[in-house]
Amino acid sequence: MTASPAPAALTTRAQEVSSQIVEDILTLVRHETGSYDRPGLASGLDLLRELTVRRLGPPDHEERHPGGECGDTLTLTYGGTGAGHVALVGHYDTVWPTGTLAGWEQPEAGEDGREKLSGPGIFDMKTGLAQGIWALKLARESGVPLPAVTFLFNGDEEIGSLSSRPVIEEVAQKVDVTLVLEPSAHGAVKTARKGTGIFHVTATGVESHAGLAPQDGASAITALSEFVVAAAKVAAPDKGTTINTGLFKGGSAINVVAGQATAGVDIRVSSGAEQTRVDEELDAIQVSDPRVRIDIDHAWNRPPMTLNATSAPLLDLAREVAREQGRGHLPDAAVGGASDANFVAALGLPVLCGMGAVGDGAHAQGEFIYPDTVPAQTALVAGLLGRLAEPLRG
Repeated sequence: MTASPAPAALTTRAQEVSSQIVEDILTLVRHETGSYDRPGLASGLDLLRELTVRRLGPPDHEERHPGGECGDTLTLTYGGTGAGHVALVGHYDTVWPTGTLAGWEQPEAGEDGREKLSGPGIFDMKTGLAQGIWALKLARESGVPLPAVTFLFNGDEEIGSLSSRPVIEEVAQKVDVTLVLEPSAHGAVKTARKGTGIFHVTATGVESHAGLAPQDGASAITALSEFVVAAAKVAAPDKGTTINTGLFKGGSAINVVAGQATAGVDIRVSSGAEQTRVDEELDAIQVSDPRVRIDIDHAWNRPPMTLNATSAPLLDLAREVAREQGRGHLPDAAVGGASDANFVAALGLPVLCGMGAVGDGAHAQGEFIYPDTVPAQTALVAGLLGRLAEPLRG
């Protein structure tokens, strides 16, 4: 592939407009879009579309896919000046409920004196959204031939991409390359992610009066507690398998032996073999009271993501662009979290994830970005777009 002209100029230009990119990031952060706030998601997507059009003009094609109880998915396609077609994928929903922003405090600078910017969803992943929009804008300004670009913004990633997954897979199969604008791993792109399961476990016991006839009851809470403890032992961290029960509820009154209890279990695996093992071992768990029935909804949400043969040349190209821009070696990383890149990788299609923010604290109070990294991250995506107007060669 031919080198894009003046990579240093692209980086310089990103630095010149850095304050505008950061302002766009903060505009998105100030509008709260918790995954379960349907009105907030709808107006947040309107804001994101307005911002995209303000920076890039009207798209050549757009489609809004209804999300039902989830946030809608919006695709905006801009025609290219060369060959090829690239998807830039990012979610606009966050884990933070509406109202969180009011009590959010800005962090102090780190020990190295670097400025931090914080806000609900700023790291995961509203910075990536703004950087992706500006990346296409800067790539256009550079004058190099560009591929067509389809932005895909979905509002349900944090709760499993249940409505958007078909759209993501359809778009990924129509384009040549997918870049996911999730936050980086401290500057590294993400080439491997764990698969995820969101299991719902229900225990059905026998209710009775806890004082008058406790022997007649079969406690769903006790049985489910036994199950949860046994399930934790199925984890195999040395194999990349973790199991966490994050939700537990049950019973109807304090003086009633519980007839019902439920638990939500988060499972992460690095391979299909571990997925099969976990299924089998969870099904084999026995509780002490045979009167209690345990039902497990084996809801595997995302398959494991690995650096497949089609993505390896894309990683090589990203590293080449980074070197041209003076960044040196661009590292890659395997991480425990999952993203929409998992779906694309499972189809055997070229994808890189973690093309967005540099910072830390995803899903934690005080998540932050380093604003001084915004120009380089934006320029990296812009430079990569400038190299994707022709086919990847493996």
